[in-house]
Order: sequence, then structure tokens, then C-alpha cells
Amino acid sequence: MKYEPGDKILVLLTNEEGKVVEVMNEKMVMIEVKGVRFPAYMDQIDFPYFKMFSEKKIVEKKKIFIDNVKPEKGRVKMKVGEGVLLAFMPVFNKDIFDDDVVEKLKIYLINQTETPFTFHYKIFFNGENDFELKNTLEPLSDFYLHNVDFEDLSDNPRFDVEFALASPDKKKAPYFETSLKLRAKQLFKKIEEIQVKNEPTFSYPLFKDYPDKVDEEKVDLSRLGNAGFRVYEANKVRENLPPARSVVDLHIEKLTDSWKHLSNFEILTIQLKEFNRFYDLAVAHFQPSLTIIHGVGTGKLRDEIHEILRPKKEVKSFVNQYTAAYGYGATEIYFSH
Repeated sequence: MKYEPGDKILVLLTNEEGKVVEVMNEKMVMIEVKGVRFPAYMDQIDFPYFKMFSEKKIVEKKKIFIDNVKPEKGRVKMKVGEGVLLAFMPVFNKDIFDDDVVEKLKIYLINQTETPFTFHYKIFFNGENDFELKNTLEPLSDFYLHNVDFEDLSDNPRFDVEFALASPDKKKAPYFETSLKLRAKQLFKKIEEIQVKNEPTFSYPLFKDYPDKVDEEKVDLSRLGNAGFRVYEANKVRENLPPARSVVDLHIEKLTDSWKHLSNFEILTIQLKEFNRFYDLAVAHFQPSLTIIHGVGTGKLRDEIHEILRPKKEVKSFVNQYTAAYGYGATEIYFSH
């Protein structure tokens, strides 16, 4: 829903500011203007933030009655880029010094193409999933996602979006994943830029053209066999794989005898290589779960493993919780085979 109770709005025909009191249905809201409440269609109102950044003109306000409101003519949307973008609209409020300060950001997906997409949107703060949404992004349209308090944007937000064609095309990729990480310094700079340019939003491109399907390269198995490689039938692959483990201990002393001279980076590299090896074996052997012992320490190894796990489609869930055997030093991974 584009509007929420409490949102400030602008009545387009009278240029008067008010607020949303109640969302009545998908097309109408109850608004309040100068203490008077009345229903209005959503295409008869807009957010006032465009007005704040546009040229200020003295507009003669005419008193009209709600019964005489004429349907608004379609407005031409400003083209902000090409492809699909993630857009941010700062919502301003007054501080104690009557200065404009950013209270929150409204976040939108903008589709500047003529192709409809389905999407799965997620936002993470400090690595923790805070909000997610699945829906369809229509051609040449914008889709309101949600609001984010401005103060929360200091918690290293990461925006993940997976796109797919609403109407699958054999020549196009089955899905496309993209991610955007923002830093507080970047946000401050962007907000300053749009204030100077008198623009209501700033945006980041997610992709320009939806990617084509990548054909898998066909391998001549007979040539591989003649070259001395072992070639197995697909249904017998697991029989020739190294055995998997249900529990893997990544403490460095368990992985190598010679580690005391290694730097922290070298130790972490060895641990992650071992994790990836046993993760791949667990998937190949269709294990229902895998427990990774990473210890507590500074939490760097744990965080790196969690970052690797988040985009994995075969991971149903994972949890780092207290257990009698490992305390908080292990992560349990559950697969969706």
C-alpha cells in the first residue's frame, strides 16, 4: 500500500497539505486537511516532498467541495534512469530549530523497462534479515516497498533482490540476483546532492538489461576418458565422492599441525576453504543437515560463514544457538533437498 496512516500528503487540485487518517480500501483513503476529514481517491493526492524540492510558486487556493472534484489527468512520471532501480525518497520533518531533517526514507523499486518482473526483496541490518517481500513489478511503474527510519541506516543496511521474468523466456536467465550495500556517508552525500538539485529522490541502478540464459558448455566425455580422466555415470557420482561429515570442526588446530606462524587472514582462508569443501559434499550427498563448529572468538569466522549461507538456495535455514555440546560456537545448517 502506497500510503499509511500518519503520512503527510498534498491535495493535487487545491495544493493544500494534510495527512492520511485511515486507509479505506485499495483506491481510497480518509484524509484530514485543516481539521476537516473527507475521503479521497489515491490519484487525487501525492506526497508533499516533490513540492518541497520544486520551484516555489504562490498558488491561489480556491475553495472546492469534495463532490465537485474532477478526476485527475494522468501525470507524466519523470524518467530517473534505465533498467530497474532502487529509489529512496527522504521524508523530512522539522527539528527544534525549525530546520528540515530526514525522519525516514520511503523505498521503491522503479521499473523503466517494458517488461514485468517478479521479485523477492530482502533488507538486512548488521547481517540480520529485517524485512522481506515478494510481488510483481509492472512495466514502466514504481512499487512502494516499505519505510526505513533514518537512524537505522547507520546499521550497515544491505538490500538483496532476486528478479525473474513474469513470463518465462527460454532465452533468458531463470532468475537474476543483485545486492546493494549502503554506508551512512554515502547516504548523507546523496541527500545533500538531491537538495542542491531540487530533486525528491535518489536511486541506484540494479540492472539495465535482464540477462540472457547462459548455455552450459558441453564436454566431450570420450575425449576426457581418452585423456586419462575418470568419467562416471550421473547416478553413480555419489559412490565416487569422498565421504561427507555431519559435523565439521573448523578450529585451526584441527585442520593443520603447522599454524602458529600463520596470520589471521591465512587462518581464516584455510577455515573457509575447509567449510566450502564439506558444505559441497553435504549437498552432493543430500545430507539433511550439517553442523559447523566455528568457535566463539571475535565472531569473524561465524559471520563469514553466515554471509556465504544466506544466498544459497539449497539452505532451508541455519541457526547459531546455544547447545550443551558447543555452547554458541556452532552453526546448524538445514538443507531443503
